[in-house]
Amino acid sequence: MNERKLNSVNELVIRRMSLCRRTFIIQPWRIMTGVRIDKWLWAARFFKTRALAARACELGRIQSNRQPAKAAREIKVGDLIHIKTDHHELDVEVLQLSVVRGPSSVAQTLYRETEESRELRAKLAEERKTLKVFNPAPEGRPSKRDRRRIIRFRGENG
Repeated sequence: MNERKLNSVNELVIRRMSLCRRTFIIQPWRIMTGVRIDKWLWAARFFKTRALAARACELGRIQSNRQPAKAAREIKVGDLIHIKTDHHELDVEVLQLSVVRGPSSVAQTLYRETEESRELRAKLAEERKTLKVFNPAPEGRPSKRDRRRIIRFRGENG
């Protein structure tokens, strides 16, 4: 009898959710043990689209437990993921699984960055700041003469 009642409650939740604009199938009785890495990276807001997350996996920029990860690789709670992007590298530990992209406050609860990764990121940020002091950006647009020198320096024809 209790299983029958529980089943009807779950069906009611699913029916109510399907009446919303977005249709989500919520199955609270089903526990997630693993999820595709590209879905998780998208849900944790490391990438703007799932296609970008899958592309990063293809290019070898994502490692799961020190092994290159394909987009379909299943991750579990406790896995260590190494993420390389254009701007930085992150080592994160998976704390929770999700396939739904939510607000950033929820996404930040899905992972924890390792201490070594935080220290390395802070060190690289400090190095970038010091480089700006030694190599300041030009004040304005380059003149025609400066532009020609830049083209000549790069070895471009034009």
